[in-house]
Amino acid sequence: MHNFSELYDQYASDIYRFALWLSSNPMDAEDITAETFARAWVRIGSIRMETLKGYLLKIARNIFLTRQRKRGRDMTLEDGFPDPSPGPEAMTEVRITLANVNAFLQTLPECDRTAFLLRVQYDLPYGEIARVLEVSEVAARVKVHRTRKKLLFQMIKE
Repeated sequence: MHNFSELYDQYASDIYRFALWLSSNPMDAEDITAETFARAWVRIGSIRMETLKGYLLKIARNIFLTRQRKRGRDMTLEDGFPDPSPGPEAMTEVRITLANVNAFLQTLPECDRTAFLLRVQYDLPYGEIARVLEVSEVAARVKVHRTRKKLLFQMIKE
C-alpha cells in the first residue's frame, strides 16, 4: 500500500477513535490524526506492512504524550493579572503634565532652565553643570534647587 489515500481511508477512523479516547477532545483528536498520517507518510518506506496499524497507533500515542508534556509546561493566564502598562487616559495625563512642565520651564531664564535640565535630564554632577554654565558649583546647586522649588509650586497651583 503505497498510496496515501488508501492508507488514510483504511486507518483514519481507527486512529481518530484512538486519539479521541486518549485526548477526550474532538479537535485534538483531529489534529493528532492528521499529524499521525503526515509523520507516517514521510516514513512510509521504513515500516513493515504487517505492523502498519500498530505503527500508526504508536505515532498517535507519542504525539498525544508530547502534547501532554508541553501542556504541563504551559501556564494558564488568569484575568486577575491586569496589564501593568498605563492606559490611554494615564498616557494622556502624563503628556499634558509634561507639556505643562515644558511650558513653565520655557518661562525661566535660560541659565536656570539649563542647570535644571542638565541635572534632571542628563544626571550631570553639580561640578559639571558649573563648568558648562561657567558659574560656581554653589551657584549651580542654587539654580537647580530654586528651579525645582518653582516647578513644584507651579504644579501644586495647577
